[in-house]
Amino acid sequence: MSSGQIKQRFRLRFRSRSLVVTLFLLLQLAPLFALTLGAPPLLVLGLSVGILLCTMPLVLGGMQSIDRTLDLLVQDTQRIRQMDFSGELPPASLFAEIETLNRNHIDMKAALQSQTQALQASQLKLASLVENGLLLSAERDRDALLRHILMQGKRTCNAQAATLYLKTEHGTLRFALRSMDDELPTIEIPLHDPHSGAPNERHVSTYAALHNETVVIDDVYTESRFDLSGTRRFDSDSGFHTVSMLTVPLAPRGGEVIGVLQFMNALDVETDEVIAFSPPVVAFIGALASQAAVALENHNLIDSQRALIDGMIEILAGAIDAKSPYTGAHCERVPELAMMLAEAASEVNEGPLAGFRFTTADEWREFRIGAWLHDCGKITTPEHVVDKATKLETIYNRIHEVRMRFEVLLRDAQIERLQQLQDGRNPAQADAHYHATAQALQDEFAFIAGCNIGGELMNPEHVGTLHNAGERTWLRHFDDRLGLSTAELARVAELPVEPLPALERLLADKPQHIFPRPETKELAPKYRFQVSVPEHLYNYGELYNLSISKGTLTAEERFKINEHIIQTIVMLENLPLPSNLKRVPEYAGTHHETLLGTGYPRKLDKSQLSIPARIMAIADIFEALTASDRPYKQAKTLSESIAILATLRDKGHIDADLFALFLRSELPMRYAQRHLHPDQIDFIDIERFVPASQPVEQLAAVSATH
Repeated sequence: MSSGQIKQRFRLRFRSRSLVVTLFLLLQLAPLFALTLGAPPLLVLGLSVGILLCTMPLVLGGMQSIDRTLDLLVQDTQRIRQMDFSGELPPASLFAEIETLNRNHIDMKAALQSQTQALQASQLKLASLVENGLLLSAERDRDALLRHILMQGKRTCNAQAATLYLKTEHGTLRFALRSMDDELPTIEIPLHDPHSGAPNERHVSTYAALHNETVVIDDVYTESRFDLSGTRRFDSDSGFHTVSMLTVPLAPRGGEVIGVLQFMNALDVETDEVIAFSPPVVAFIGALASQAAVALENHNLIDSQRALIDGMIEILAGAIDAKSPYTGAHCERVPELAMMLAEAASEVNEGPLAGFRFTTADEWREFRIGAWLHDCGKITTPEHVVDKATKLETIYNRIHEVRMRFEVLLRDAQIERLQQLQDGRNPAQADAHYHATAQALQDEFAFIAGCNIGGELMNPEHVGTLHNAGERTWLRHFDDRLGLSTAELARVAELPVEPLPALERLLADKPQHIFPRPETKELAPKYRFQVSVPEHLYNYGELYNLSISKGTLTAEERFKINEHIIQTIVMLENLPLPSNLKRVPEYAGTHHETLLGTGYPRKLDKSQLSIPARIMAIADIFEALTASDRPYKQAKTLSESIAILATLRDKGHIDADLFALFLRSELPMRYAQRHLHPDQIDFIDIERFVPASQPVEQLAAVSATH
């Protein structure tokens, strides 16, 4: 009931009450008038009793009405104390005072109800802001964060539509999101004139961004401060009618504007009519925009940090590849192969691989980083060891020193011949002796040079021949300690100085060829490495190196190369990795393990190797087999590489199910078309390696029994 209706009711009731009082007084005076007019006393008595009997119910009824009204007011007041405004209005009273009290109560109740509703709405908005802050801080997905910011703002101000602009790196505002399902405009609004550099204040969005200022427009079609032709054109094209508008900048505290929120058409909560954005609503949206700006800035910072970390990881991997021309792009290609196989494995819905899934972007990133860092320990591996193409190679190929010694021996033979001729020896005998010596030197050098290549297995007979050739001697006439570095001098400091000329062997294993192994924390028991560590760090002995039975690496050098995975694990496990990157050391440090537990450095078996770890092993082996830039081998063709992988599968070294998936998904050919030379790409008989009649589960069983 409105206050006008209440006042009108009071006026009507006031007139009715005057008439009742007048009539009541006249009735009470009626017996006196009767006596005055000479009516019999008995009649006057009867008249008095009749009047009393008639008015008494009226008095009692009035008192009861007053009591009932007061009781209702008390009850309603008690409900109001409990913030319950559901009670009915008390009935109108015949008494002005009671009715005045009733009216004041009604006004008080209406005012309290209005204030309570406003307070509850404010509390809901405050609670919504708190909840919004928690949700914004917890959200990790950028697209979900942007949608939450926009829709929460739209709900807070009860707007009909909303748009989110983001500031670009080149000084424009781009449409990032709209609450409506229409297609986002691709145009960007420049914040400054591209020619003059003057600030673009014609548009309300750019004005808010440039001045970090909230703009409220009550009627778009009467607004003259800004160019709103785009809004009007959108209305004309879409049928939407914009009236009120609220534009709020997104700026973290003390920072520059990073975006703009724009809301159209505030709606009345009760009538759904378009109204202007009220000051309280503007204040709440400003608070929400501040929250959103901080959350978005934090998200941008996190994205920037992630991009920085990813970039640094890729730079590190590139630097490792760049250390040696013989490792090419290994650190780059292995992650590519691993991601391809992981994506294929994630699509498997049955069999042993059905339970494998990377379900979040963080899990994929964790695996990708692990793949990129799988050889990060190679940063500690000397290039001359990785690149060692011959047995005598250190920083350079020492076969040149050996050849020079043969040159000296040949000159000695020539001098000996000339000396014999001068001494009167038979020229024919002198020449024959010289030619025999020269031929023997040529043969011995050719044999030693062949041993230096390391292309064939060294059998015991060849080792004996090598040692016999090394027994030749030559005279050194110069001090071999001149021009040495401090470290070189330290290695010979305790050795006796030989008088000149000194007799030297053609090939020798000298004490200074041995580099002692320093104490290191990398092999501490806490890392659980199970590796055989050579006694020395390096052994550059000439006979020792030339006697290598297979390849070009000594046991010390092979350990140094294999040690890269130890360094990888130690480096990564000592990093303060966040929880979403905790498995990076596992992914990076297990690609040299085998399912049989014969790998290195921890001899993990299949029960300890996860699917991602097994994927890394296949990717690393396949890339190494097909690489065309290794100093110690020729690149394999596709079919040769797959055959070697199949052998490793049959021996139980690699996962049979993943190997089958690798072939069935045609990953080798897809990889080859990107990275291999055309002459390496040949036909792969998939059925030969993974027969169609043999299910994946059976392949796994076969692999496990070998």
